[in-house]
Amino acid sequence: MKKFLDRDFLLENDTARHLFHKVAANLPILDYHCHLIPEQIERDIKFENITQIWLAGDHYKWRAMRANGVDERYCTGDATDEEKFMKWAWTVPQTLRNPLYHWTHLELQRYFGITELLGPGNAKKIYDQANEMLGSDEFSVRNLIRKMNVEVICTTDDPVDHLEHHRKIREDGFGTTVLPAWRPDKSMAVEDSDTYNAYLKKLEEASDTSIGTYMDLLTALGKRHDFFHEMGCRISDHGLETFFAEDFDHMEIEKIFLKARAGRQLNDTEVRKFKSAMLIELAVMDHDKNWVQQFHLGAVRNNNTRRYLELGPDTGFDSIGDFRMAHSMSRFFDKLDVQDQLAKTIIYNINPVDNDLMVTMAGNFNDGTIQGKMQFGSGWWFMDQKYGMINQMNSLSSLGLLSHFVGMLTDSRSFMSYPRHEYFRRILCNLVGTDVEKGELPDDPGLMENLVKNISYFNAKKYFGFGDQDGPVGG
Repeated sequence: MKKFLDRDFLLENDTARHLFHKVAANLPILDYHCHLIPEQIERDIKFENITQIWLAGDHYKWRAMRANGVDERYCTGDATDEEKFMKWAWTVPQTLRNPLYHWTHLELQRYFGITELLGPGNAKKIYDQANEMLGSDEFSVRNLIRKMNVEVICTTDDPVDHLEHHRKIREDGFGTTVLPAWRPDKSMAVEDSDTYNAYLKKLEEASDTSIGTYMDLLTALGKRHDFFHEMGCRISDHGLETFFAEDFDHMEIEKIFLKARAGRQLNDTEVRKFKSAMLIELAVMDHDKNWVQQFHLGAVRNNNTRRYLELGPDTGFDSIGDFRMAHSMSRFFDKLDVQDQLAKTIIYNINPVDNDLMVTMAGNFNDGTIQGKMQFGSGWWFMDQKYGMINQMNSLSSLGLLSHFVGMLTDSRSFMSYPRHEYFRRILCNLVGTDVEKGELPDDPGLMENLVKNISYFNAKKYFGFGDQDGPVGG
């Protein structure tokens, strides 16, 4: 019987073990999409306790705690940090077969060297031990990043963000490259005119542009896009339920914008047309600067109205949606491709039903100019677990080219999430190793090692243009 979370965790055969330990394990991490706070990196803060670094903002854990009967005050409420940790420790034994059980214990091992299984009986001891370690310089944010061998971090930033913390990090000479990523969702969130106009006021200030017309809006966004590029940004990201690809003309969009600017509420058709126009304009900006555009698709957000009004967004009340994807996605990509303005693109789905659809739709718009130009992204959010990752890679392998896959990202708000890259690499190595041992892939160490190296690191480095492009990739 194998021991839980031992050296060969998730590695079921000799080939898998070789590929992970000798090939993948020590490669640097390129975290090209996350929600870390740049100010915390710039200030190189130390967290007061493990609750603050581990539970604050983690809606994955909050969902599990609520499901376990934990009152909200121990999740997002006014309970003390120690009380919140104790409730999490009480919950952990109930998360068996949930990825949280794996992640929790991987993180305790990799950061703190704690190999005990967390539960109510040892919670106080682990809390005190971790807090003592967090008080040392070794556990400052930057040193945690160094400890995990993170080479690049791309944060998630609104067009109105000043990016001053990114500038200071770069000036400090921190060994890890920390870059902004452009997230313009609020610039097209026209369904609530009051909220939208409040946002446009911030955009006016950031861009030093008066926004009275739709063209003014595009001018303001163009200025901010230029600024982000100057600050090293090469990636955009959109969080959408589905693509918007309605037919429109610019006079029509101007009228819709002026209606919203006057504080009047738009109807559903007007909202869809406006978002369709904005998506095209934003995608053209990305193409013109050779950025990579990412689309995170299909989440139904803020389902619990009572909790949304009480706690706000991103607090654990979002779920998988069942939107129709194919038609609008095809029309959106085709509109850009027809005018030769389709940038490198990664699409992520939250509904596993759409896996094969995503791979085949992306494949329609590869044009032979760039290897892996159109990417089916790694298992995201609810799919960010063992079976979700395996299913994503199986779909990509069956219907596309796994060999050009850009691999894993954390999509996390926590500095303790980097073992997810290890988790992914173990799953990848076991998937490939098992096929080799079954005779479904050749027993060719060089070929298999290059596949694993590229997916774990080199494909992303080449695709995003992170530094030198030395390494396997073609070989």
